[in-house]
Amino acid sequence: MISLQKKKEITDSLVEKIKQADGVYLVDFGGMNVQKTVAFRDALREEGISMTVAKNTLLKRALEQVGGFESIPDDVYAGPSALILGQENPVAPAKLIKKYFDDGEQPKLKGAVIEGQFYPGSELKKVASLPTREDMIAGIVGSIMAPVSGIAGSMGAVIRDLASVIEEAAKKRNEAA
Repeated sequence: MISLQKKKEITDSLVEKIKQADGVYLVDFGGMNVQKTVAFRDALREEGISMTVAKNTLLKRALEQVGGFESIPDDVYAGPSALILGQENPVAPAKLIKKYFDDGEQPKLKGAVIEGQFYPGSELKKVASLPTREDMIAGIVGSIMAPVSGIAGSMGAVIRDLASVIEEAAKKRNEAA
């Protein structure tokens, strides 16, 4: 049995990790063999994603302390749970869960909270298809740069046309002289 002090330490540690996360995922990892668990953790680590296993009561308490996770239904906390946290890219864990495991295999997404929005585990494909922060930034920058590059192209065309007119005028002057 875990002492009250140890539970507080675990909860405090979880709170700190959750505060730094942009995406919070709860997965059911029960039924995974050791080999798959190690491979999955390695894949998460390579992407800069952390995975923590803790008692559901401690996970729930930590999420409540942080706040903003009230939308998670109580049934999500049933069964073995692992907390997967995406720090820089909140969608990356969903993409990895979807890519790494076939439908129906473990781990099974129980639910995720991304930017304050709760997604049940049944929406893994939807969550995994969301654009990453980098994709959204690239789209915005591309949208902003399109008019600028259009103006630059138009100005370049005007300058080329003007240079062509000046060159033609110079040729006619030389022919006339």
